[in-house]
Formats: sequence, structure tokens, C-alpha cells
Amino acid sequence: MRKPNFVVVLIDDLRFDEFGAGGHPYMETPHVDRLAREGAIFERAFHTTPICSPNRASIMTGQYASRHGIIDNVARDAMSHRLPNYHLALQKLGYETAHVGKWHMGNDGRPRPGYDRWVSFDGHGRLNDPKLNIDGAYEQRSGYVTDLLNEEALAFLRKKRSKPFSLFFAHKAVHPDAAQAADGTLDVTGYLPAERHRDLYRGCAFPKTPNMLPPEEVVKAKPAWAEAFELKKSEKSRALLGALQAGTQEEIRLRAAMMASVDEGVGQILAALEQRGQLDKTLILFLGDNGYFFGEHGLGPERRFAYEAGIRSPFVLRYPPRVKAGTRLKQLVVTQDIAPTLLELAGGKPGEHIQGRSLLPLLEKQPRAWRKSILIEYWAEQALPWLVGMSYKAVRTDRHKYIRWLNRSRNGELDELYDLERDPWELKNLAGSHSAAPLRARLQRELKRLVVEASGL
Repeated sequence: MRKPNFVVVLIDDLRFDEFGAGGHPYMETPHVDRLAREGAIFERAFHTTPICSPNRASIMTGQYASRHGIIDNVARDAMSHRLPNYHLALQKLGYETAHVGKWHMGNDGRPRPGYDRWVSFDGHGRLNDPKLNIDGAYEQRSGYVTDLLNEEALAFLRKKRSKPFSLFFAHKAVHPDAAQAADGTLDVTGYLPAERHRDLYRGCAFPKTPNMLPPEEVVKAKPAWAEAFELKKSEKSRALLGALQAGTQEEIRLRAAMMASVDEGVGQILAALEQRGQLDKTLILFLGDNGYFFGEHGLGPERRFAYEAGIRSPFVLRYPPRVKAGTRLKQLVVTQDIAPTLLELAGGKPGEHIQGRSLLPLLEKQPRAWRKSILIEYWAEQALPWLVGMSYKAVRTDRHKYIRWLNRSRNGELDELYDLERDPWELKNLAGSHSAAPLRARLQRELKRLVVEASGL
């Protein structure tokens, strides 16, 4: 039997609810919604380090950031050439492989090992008239980057071949236009939809949720944020926030408008595969590389933190031979599960270095024990001027979440604990509650176990 093809579509900064079938109140994504309708939505899929470079490395390797070493967005070019990328294993299993789009593990856009076809760019790239690296040579292109990347992905899919293929398609959208300096700081232009979508969704509003609170209310339950909120009042911080239109309805609208060209590309991929008789022979996975805050907990433009809007991912999978249409799954899934799933379907065996778990037992509804908790970890960085010292380790279970602030807290007095069943908006911090002390102790033990397991010590 011929091995399945793989197409992974990764969107930069996309929230779990930032597409039609995910619950966005006005965004129209008919082609992504088709994937959901004809496949499965994983309702609780998570990023274990919710920021671009670490999570992309986790997807590629099946490892936690503690293991693969890409712990932040600082340029680690040499390390990113040495990652145990699952595409290396797919090549050995007879696959033709391609990377199209943003790499952003290290800032150079040169080809990485594991790919027969390479189309990328340095750093974050540009939304208009980008310089692309095509198989090792830089070429200046004219046009909107999402459209150009769609064309490159389609050219790979339409190629005649006798091998199965694996395409990793990483859009720049919905990230704003930004140039990254050597120290990791950003020069931000802002969100730019394609010209044809510039006025899309004008007048639409994203509804306010109970946890969209001003900072002075947030710190009452989350005192670890007091210093960060003060630093956000600086002139440098306010300039960056203004450039992004952070926390405004216009920011949300522009991101939705940028998704229109992404969805067009998904439709083109579906049509190209259908024309070649490959659609139902191809596993298509759609996800984001981290979450994003629209003002929840006073946060924006952050995505780095362990509240639900930051760590949850859109995660839609279509593959009719193994996935029943309309499936919805509630198990705790992490992006490290992608690599072992694809390798198993390709007829390989995930190596011992892979920490994720194959999703096939969930998709086939086989009665097998599944994880009951996940680790979330973040190392403080200098990308944004108000995030000094905001390192944490956190554990998220089916019902609870415990956040341990590493550089903020003495004896855990700034820690956070939430009962997500009773408090889905994460408003009531139970960490200081006497009645919750046994739960806190249990979650602290589980967090320590996960940290040791993730690091491989």
C-alpha cells in the first residue's frame, strides 16, 4: 500500500479560535472549515513553549524545549541546522520533502537538512516584496508574501513524482510586518492584509470576554504582573503597542483580513490535490505556532504566557482513511505529537529522542491510556521591553492549572492556581487558599515530575 502524503500548514501567531470552525464570530474561512468538517478538531491542543522558535523546534523534533535547546527567539542558527527534524527520517522512508515559508529557528533563511525543496526567508521576512531563499540562492520577489508562498506550495504539490511527499508549509501570516535586530528587538510596521482584503470585516466586533480586564484589576489575582504592567507604561513600550494597535478591535480585524489569503491558499491546495487524485491519500494538518492575547488578563501583544489564549492551538486534521468526518477530541494534545504520528503513518518507528506520542490511538478510538497533564515552560527574553524576568514553569491537567513564577516569586507567594472547570476564564487564583493547599501540593509534585521528564535528566 502506498504511504500517505503529508501537508502541514502552520500559521504564525494564530489563536485557537481564530478561524471560522474554531469559533471566531465573523471571520470566514470556508476551506479551513472544510478540513474540520471532513476531519477532526482537537479541542485541547497546546503549545508547551508558546513562542515561535521553541514551538517550531518542538513540532520538528517531537521534543520539549528543555531537550532540543531552542528556548527563545534569539538567533540560534547553528543549532537549528542540527535539529533531529522528522523530515530527515521521512527522507530515509522514501519521502520527497519540502519546506515552504517561515523557518525562524535562527534568522538565516538558508536550507536546513531534511528537505529536497526549500523556500524560505531570513528572520520574520516581509509581507510585501520579500527576498526568498530558493534552494540556497536568494531571489527578490514582487507581491504579497502569502500569495507568493501559496504559489510555491502549489508548484511542489503539482510536481509529477513516484514517491510520497511531505510538505511543511509555514505562513508568515498573521504575524505583523517586523524586522528583527541582532539583539532580538523588533522594528514593527504592523498588520498588512493583501490589498484585495484591506477593507474586509470593517465594522465587525470581537466580543469582550470576562477576562479582558485592565491591568489594575488583573494584578489583584496575579501580582506577578505588577512590574511588567508598570514597564508597559514607558514611552518605548507605548510606541510598540501603538504600532501593533495592540488590544484593539482594529488589530483583531486586520488579523482576520490577513487570514483571508491564507484560507484561499488552503482552498488551492485542496483543489490541486483533488485534481491529481491525491486528496484522500494526503494527511492535512492545520495549526498555529503559538496563541495570542486579545486583551485577556490585560495582555497584548503577548503570546508567551500559560493562560489559555496563549497556549491553546487551532489543530485540525483531515485524513479520511483514519479520521472520521466531524470528529471532535478533548484529550490533551501537544505539538510534539505531530512528529511521531507522521512517522508511524509513514511506516517508521519514532526514535527514543521523541517525547511526543502518536495521535493514531485517539483517531482510531483505541482504548489506551492517554496523558493527564502537560508541561508549559518559558524562559525570559528581551524581545519586548516589559518582559524582564518573566520565566515560569506550569502544569495543565484536564481540570487544573498551576503556574510557578521562577524569577518573580519567593516561596511561591506569586504562584497561580486555577480550577478550569469552575473558572474557565482564569480569574480566581486559588494558590493562596488554605482549602486548595492539598491540590497545590499535588500539582507541584506533578510539575516537578514533568520538568525532569522533559529535560531527560
